[in-house]
Amino acid sequence: MKERKESSKLFNKILDYIEIIGNKLPHPATLFAILAIVVAFASLIGDWFSLTAIHPADGSEIKVKNLLSSDGVRWIYTNVVHNFVNFPPLGYVLAVMIGIGVAEGSGLFNSMIRALVLKAPSKLITGAIVFAGVLSHLASEAGYVILIPLGAAIYYALGRHPMAGLAAAFCGVSGGFGANFLIGSIDPVLAGLSESAANIIDPNIKINAAVNFYFMFVSAIMIVIAGTWITEKIVEPRLKLYEGDAEKISVEKISEEEKKGLKWAGVSLIILVILLALTIIPENGLFRNPKTGEILHSPFFDGIITGILIFFLVPGLAYGIAVKTIKNDKDFMKHIIKSMSTMATYIVLVFFAAQFVYFFRYSNLGLIIAIDGAAFLKNIGLTGIPLLVAFVLVSAFINLFMGSASAKWAIMAPVFVPMFMLLGYHPALTQAAFRIGDSVTNLVTPMMSYFALIVAFAQKYDEKYGIGTIISTMIPYTVLLTIFWIILLIIWMLLGLPLGPDGPLYL
Repeated sequence: MKERKESSKLFNKILDYIEIIGNKLPHPATLFAILAIVVAFASLIGDWFSLTAIHPADGSEIKVKNLLSSDGVRWIYTNVVHNFVNFPPLGYVLAVMIGIGVAEGSGLFNSMIRALVLKAPSKLITGAIVFAGVLSHLASEAGYVILIPLGAAIYYALGRHPMAGLAAAFCGVSGGFGANFLIGSIDPVLAGLSESAANIIDPNIKINAAVNFYFMFVSAIMIVIAGTWITEKIVEPRLKLYEGDAEKISVEKISEEEKKGLKWAGVSLIILVILLALTIIPENGLFRNPKTGEILHSPFFDGIITGILIFFLVPGLAYGIAVKTIKNDKDFMKHIIKSMSTMATYIVLVFFAAQFVYFFRYSNLGLIIAIDGAAFLKNIGLTGIPLLVAFVLVSAFINLFMGSASAKWAIMAPVFVPMFMLLGYHPALTQAAFRIGDSVTNLVTPMMSYFALIVAFAQKYDEKYGIGTIISTMIPYTVLLTIFWIILLIIWMLLGLPLGPDGPLYL
């Protein structure tokens, strides 16, 4: 008993330190501004010491370009706006958010998630909650704001422990963040950052938003199965019987009008899929490559962001018209504008992140670090599966202190993507490994932006529930999902399967 108390105290101290360190980190935008300045001074030092590397492809000598020299300062002054406007994630995300704004603002996501969970048989309710959590990644906040309290309320209504329902939903929404059955809003963000980083080695390489889709789809199935098993076999038995007297939270049923809206959204989606299929399935399809006739390197995948936009916009519009949340063009634009208004923080972050990334590229520091880092990893023998597993664990550790996936990847991608490319790994593999690590520790870090909200949901059922309650409940998910997901990645690599369209494992 004494040992258990001591270990509990140690664990709480570790969590306290994580929270202290995380809280002391500057705003992500400030962090990127600082990193850009650090890169500038690092280029000055690198120039002083005449740091060089030999390019493994053509044998040319790579020298550091000093950002604080006359040429460097002129480059900075004339390229600040260019860096911002041409940073791939900016346009990708803003475009996709037009479609997501309509689907979310019209109420489609809300109704879809509730319908999915409420219609599931009681025996399948846990799986349905985890499934809905994974699917909620299509929206920006629906999973956290709607599904997590809904999961707890449904479990409570069924006479089961509400914390188990909350945990299952939290598992799908946050622990399975890197998985999905469809391409979501985070995919173009990560792909854009990966492309910018990959251009350090290969200026012509393109990374599309669906580059991890096959792996993420199978990962989503794994999350649903594993999340359901962990909830019902480990988490819920530990919680035992709920004896609280919380005020019952009403679970709002799907209205007839919402059912009608979902029906028309489904019909519009089917029509849209048929129309898109007609552009790529026939040999002379409109969106096939007009010269070679292939699908992979074609206008369809070159314009996949437009396809994602339409994929969300059309069903969202159909739903909104059916339920009268979109009565005219003003309502339609209102939803888009509201969605865009939430992107202010992201736009500011991207401005500074773009400067950091392009400073890094211009200075050649990224290329030199990648070449030397790749050589070091080869010399110590850390390649292949052990390298990728180590990278997953590093990403998971960093995620404890820094919540934003895009902010983390903007820092990590310029270093690891080129380095792994020089070892022969395609950026799609590096990105997939990052997504695993970026997901699994979301459940146990107080730095996750919605963590306080999760605690508030739990306290509706017991005022004594706090950060420690949530973390202790979610640790089994973090540990086991990390193990299962790494095993899946290893199997994927051993089988040599592509990670997605134009997403091979190796260059």
